[in-house]
Amino acid sequence: MLNHIAQRVAMSVPVLLGVLLFGFLLLQLVPADPAAIVAGPTASPELVEQIRRDLGLDRPIFVQFGIYLARVLQGDLGVSLISNTSVIAELGEAIGPTAELMFACLIWAVPLGIALGTIAAVYRGRLLDRVVIAISVAGVSTPVFFIGLILMQYIGYHWGLLPFIGRGGPLWSVEGLAAIALPALTLGLVFIGPIARMTRTAALEVLSADHVRTARAKGLSERAVVLRHVLRNALIPVVTLIGLQAGYLLGGAVVTETIYSWPGVGRLAVGAILASDFPLAQGAILVLALAFLIINLIVDMLYAVLDPRVDKHG
Repeated sequence: MLNHIAQRVAMSVPVLLGVLLFGFLLLQLVPADPAAIVAGPTASPELVEQIRRDLGLDRPIFVQFGIYLARVLQGDLGVSLISNTSVIAELGEAIGPTAELMFACLIWAVPLGIALGTIAAVYRGRLLDRVVIAISVAGVSTPVFFIGLILMQYIGYHWGLLPFIGRGGPLWSVEGLAAIALPALTLGLVFIGPIARMTRTAALEVLSADHVRTARAKGLSERAVVLRHVLRNALIPVVTLIGLQAGYLLGGAVVTETIYSWPGVGRLAVGAILASDFPLAQGAILVLALAFLIINLIVDMLYAVLDPRVDKHG
């Protein structure tokens, strides 16, 4: 297991370097001048040029990236151009709400998606199966922003059942649970569909396996067969899918946080890009990439637990 984790961590290093390079080059295409933003709208051209030299913006791009990479390796992500505060401090305040949103989404969407997919496989061709397929297709096809706006319009505004702006408090408080309900519901509804479809497909394959027929021949109840023999083997591709969907989930979190004014990393990244706050935007992109890699590392560990052959051959 430790060797398997070490291999995955080593493979993540080039990915992080690529993300840093991509994020750095992408923000170089933004027409705004960071030196002009720092100097202010009334600054003289001489002052702007002086700030540009102080920031190292007059150097070649590859030299600027080398300096940026060296600072990142030292744990220095720079200072926000807008608020003049440490990027690490701003990201530190935003990571908690984003982690809460991810947890609140996954804690109900993953079990429900697995349950729906298993039910659809057991009742294949019947009404329940068709209903689950319809729900899955609708979840995959509907954009996150559309679901969020519909829930906000009716549940939040018209009916006034739940708050829909901002974070009410920590997740363990009543106010926090009420505030996170709509964002977590929005993000989870688009996550259920792929999980249910993959669970159904995997469970159908396992249901026709020899060991399942043997378990039934021994006199085990259908419930015991499904829970003990079908579901464990069907979860292997489902866990893989969850890892592959992590990027989509983080992208959906950016949209969800923006819609509901949730003070997370995604909303911080959008605001930083719109304000041409390059250090903060680069830091937010790095944090989102790290979150994606950590989620995939956890998925790899779960995959090795569910299928020991992965650990032996990984």
